[in-house]
Amino acid sequence: MKLEGIHHVTSITADAPRNVEFYAGTLGLRLVKKSVNQDDPTVYHLFYADELGRAGSDMTFFEYPGARRGRAGAGMIHRVTFRVASEEALDFWEKRLGADGVTVEREEGSLRFEDPEGLGLELAVVETDDEPLIADHPEIPKELALQGFDSVRAYAHNPDASRSLFEEALVFEPDGDASWEIRGEKRGSTYSYDTPLPEPGIQGAGTVHHVAWASQMDEHEAWRERALQAGAAPTPVIDRFYFKSVYFREPSGVLFEIATIGPGFATDEPLEHLGERLSLPPDYEHLREQLEPVLTPLPDPRAVCAR
Repeated sequence: MKLEGIHHVTSITADAPRNVEFYAGTLGLRLVKKSVNQDDPTVYHLFYADELGRAGSDMTFFEYPGARRGRAGAGMIHRVTFRVASEEALDFWEKRLGADGVTVEREEGSLRFEDPEGLGLELAVVETDDEPLIADHPEIPKELALQGFDSVRAYAHNPDASRSLFEEALVFEPDGDASWEIRGEKRGSTYSYDTPLPEPGIQGAGTVHHVAWASQMDEHEAWRERALQAGAAPTPVIDRFYFKSVYFREPSGVLFEIATIGPGFATDEPLEHLGERLSLPPDYEHLREQLEPVLTPLPDPRAVCAR
């Protein structure tokens, strides 16, 4: 068994409308699902991805209006990296982000910046045979667009504490002293650690809540068992309707999820209309009349893309 790299990354926002404007508008991702946090259905769960809503491109957010600004610390992910195809793509993004008032840090092969709430992001030129996962956007040529996740970086005091779980149970391949490659038959990603800053982390707006790794549907229970046998404390399998999930903390403190590839976001609405209306899993549909009035009004994502 091999995990197919990153499935999705879930973070926290205090401002869903601004979040839509940045991720669907500036970065050009597609809002493929407007749903609710299934553990707290009074708040949004927004999913941005490529045009088809595929695992490997899916950046998601819980909205907690008024949440304080967070800060990444030990046991937290501090940077999410997307792939792009070329230095020309970085030229494009340096200008586009700068025009939106985003401060960027350019190095050979990469461009680092933060989202409006301080979440660390990076675009990296990556040579790979993985299929590029691209969303349509009228202002962004496809050859310059984001192509899905490349990696995440977390803070840890002792990366070696996680090595056994990673290499023996989850079949991560070491790629240096504090970095691992997670590669399946079709996709791969990298997970790395950096030395924490002196200040403790604060979970809040602009921080990552968890990272999910992609599992084939028929291997999901086996991955849970492997994590359990390695000493983790995985949850039971939870049916999230669009995929199934198992959660546990790895030894350095980062919350991991193993999520299935499928059934997918087109389960309850047509592919061409993903993200246009509030989608509620069947167990929550009876709450629609209660939820719609309390959720933050959002701009139309395709209108945002067209500016």
